[in-house]
Amino acid sequence: MTTHDTSDAPQSEHITYTPAPRITDLESAFGVVTRLRGRLQRAVRGRDDVIEAIIIAMLADGHVLLEDFPGSGKTTLAKALGDCLIDDRPDDDIVAIRRIQFTPDLLPSDVTGTTIFDPTTNKFFFRPGPVFAHIVLADEINRTSPKVQSALLEAMGEKQVTVDNRTRQLDPLFFVIATQNPLDFSGTFPLPSAQLDRFLFKIKMKHIARDAELEVLASIRARRTAPAEEEVPRITRTELVDSRAVVESQIHIAASIREALVDIAEATRRDPRVLQGLSTRALVLMIPALQSRALTRRRNHVTDDDVRALAHYTFSHRLELAPGAGDVTTVTDELIAGPLERLARRAGA
Repeated sequence: MTTHDTSDAPQSEHITYTPAPRITDLESAFGVVTRLRGRLQRAVRGRDDVIEAIIIAMLADGHVLLEDFPGSGKTTLAKALGDCLIDDRPDDDIVAIRRIQFTPDLLPSDVTGTTIFDPTTNKFFFRPGPVFAHIVLADEINRTSPKVQSALLEAMGEKQVTVDNRTRQLDPLFFVIATQNPLDFSGTFPLPSAQLDRFLFKIKMKHIARDAELEVLASIRARRTAPAEEEVPRITRTELVDSRAVVESQIHIAASIREALVDIAEATRRDPRVLQGLSTRALVLMIPALQSRALTRRRNHVTDDDVRALAHYTFSHRLELAPGAGDVTTVTDELIAGPLERLARRAGA
């Protein structure tokens, strides 16, 4: 039986430190974003757009599906994200990051955990699975059976797992980065639309630029021998959870933005090229994502530029096109063009 991979997962840090001040305002929340961005860009070169999207998704309490190819840096990025976090509640025994390598023989209990009998005490105890982590890297999620996929997706959607008819809550920070290889279809189980809808963003990764690739090769030794105390400080779990609350309560989203989202959804539902348009849930999930992007731009309000920047990440994987309809990216561009043009005119009036 295949088990989850914990060889590269850092263990919980039982350390003593002075608690950081609580995050209660936009400027402090933007400081959290700046530290996250700085550490991730230092660890992963040439992926600034992906880093930005992942930060936005974390702030919006969503999950990310990366469609990539082997060797693109996804594991490095996920480990760097885990390394950014300090668990300021060490007694909860939740590690920063776990990686699950999905294979056809994986079982749901390998993801959620299982109940084990201890003969020395004659009692059953629960052994937590790798989903009991702040960040979970679900590697090649389309290589496992739908039953295992569903076990992870319950955790993503409800932040809980059910084992032996008992429900256990996950940490509020719980964040999943899942990957799938777009080129290798042998022995895969593609995610159906209902499961794709659990991901806030689907990001298609491309090869990094030539200059960035040269920088990666030139800085291998420097990055491996970097001092333990980096210039950019890490963030605590509480700071990130607080930042989410600040985004929700202090980033203004105008009625015209909400109207534009509804107009986009209606356009997808009316277009003959689209078999399945956007659901209301897609629009609901888009709201905190837009607010989070506004924070990353140091703004206290959402603009049409935020909608334009996140539309493909949020909408493209939720559209089911008719045969022969063409590329989903092109269709999405055409469907959002009208509502965004009207929104821009209204903003400039």
